[in-house]
Amino acid sequence: MANHTLALPAEAGELRAHSEQADHAATAEPTAFFLDASGWVALAMIAVIAIMIWKKVPGIIAAALDKRIAVIRGEIEEASKLRAEAEALKAEYEAKTAGAEDEAKAIVAQAREESAEILAQAEEDADALIRRRGRLAEDKIAAAERSAIADIRAKAATVATAAAATLIAQQHDASADEALIDETISGLDTRLN
Repeated sequence: MANHTLALPAEAGELRAHSEQADHAATAEPTAFFLDASGWVALAMIAVIAIMIWKKVPGIIAAALDKRIAVIRGEIEEASKLRAEAEALKAEYEAKTAGAEDEAKAIVAQAREESAEILAQAEEDADALIRRRGRLAEDKIAAAERSAIADIRAKAATVATAAAATLIAQQHDASADEALIDETISGLDTRLN
């Protein structure tokens, strides 16, 4: 059977102190050259920083950063130049566009004027052609009338001659013809004398 004894208050204090020392001893970290782990980390960091300074790493980093800054500045300047060129080209094309619009308006106005002139000339030419064709038609009609009148006169003369020949043949015989011939000859003799 176990011995259960009650601890007195004084004994309890000693026990507590004793258990704290045991806990402290159990949780105490190991040290080397009087430095614990965080001390060694700090010492290593100091050593790394010292080596970096000794090897001029900050200068190298600064030089690399300066190079990169110079490259970036060059790119920024080039971009600024390109932007200025682009703005100049844009302004030039805007001016050309405005000029082209004015030129297009002028071309349209000139085309309208030329088309009005061409239309007026075409109307004038059409009127002249109509007048010429009218005169030609009138001349053809007059020529046709003259030809028809000449044909009618020729036919009338032919008909009249035929009718006269028929009438003369019916009313005159050979003795009447002799008298007529004698009369005509005597008329000619008197004229010649």
